[in-house]
Amino acid sequence: MAHPRPFRFGVQLSHAATAADWAELARKAEDLGYSSLLLPDHFGAQFAPGPALAAAAGATRELKVGTLVLDNDYRHPVVTAKEMATLDVLSGGRLELGIGAGWMASDYDQSGIPLDPAGVRVDRLAEGIAVLKGLFAPGPFSYAGSHYTIKDLDGQPKPVQEPHPRFILGGGAPRMLRLAAREADIVGINPALRSGRVDAEAARDGVAETTDRKVAWVREAAGERYADIEMNMLVLGTIITDDRTGTLESMAPMFGLSPEETAAFPHVWIGSTAQVAEDVIARRERWDVSYLVVQGAEAMEACAPIVAQLAGT
Repeated sequence: MAHPRPFRFGVQLSHAATAADWAELARKAEDLGYSSLLLPDHFGAQFAPGPALAAAAGATRELKVGTLVLDNDYRHPVVTAKEMATLDVLSGGRLELGIGAGWMASDYDQSGIPLDPAGVRVDRLAEGIAVLKGLFAPGPFSYAGSHYTIKDLDGQPKPVQEPHPRFILGGGAPRMLRLAAREADIVGINPALRSGRVDAEAARDGVAETTDRKVAWVREAAGERYADIEMNMLVLGTIITDDRTGTLESMAPMFGLSPEETAAFPHVWIGSTAQVAEDVIARRERWDVSYLVVQGAEAMEACAPIVAQLAGT
């Protein structure tokens, strides 16, 4: 590994039936040893990230709260800066700010927000990041870009974390990963979602050999700062089972992969607690990935023994 880091784990949650249930989920994540609670940013059946994260922070003591990830297209970066700085203040400096260029086609179709070509969205995101960092910094900030123009705006409030909350940027394509390598504190290695949905093409793009190339793009673009980057993966599926072989054989066709490819697929955990722990350790050795995020309350509980064994090691 270029920069061995201790493991930490997050959980991506999206909703609960009541405020009390949501607070209990946040407390449970903290009690089980998870480092962070993160929300996605879609228009379906999920809470709005800002209010939900504020509530989660208020129900916990040390749990980091964050976005995985905000869609830059859905809100102006001046608005994002104010909301996220406020959240950092209210959480006592526990915010992790994940932001992306947008990908889910159904969100754009249903909302009427134009889904611009990927290159335009990444250009706009790069400008958005510059605006966010400028507004988080001391004093007035001006910016003149193709997508945003800011004139002598002193972003308020300022975040507690200096110079800014830790940025999470991720992706599966070269340009996005190179932007992340230059700008992010945490870089997520993801399957490319070129069709705007999770499909067989995305699964093929997430296999182990392709992940090798993605990490190489990050390493090359980051240069000397690579040692300061925390590498991250979202775990898209977790099946804790003593029948690893049978589960792989039944699950592989769903991904359009062979059982062997599925066993090595970085974004799923399949096997017993001991087998998955071995996989996670081996994947850190291969890809430097030490920050793993599981999805959903059921996975949070099922994977708790793995978190207990590996967190901080």
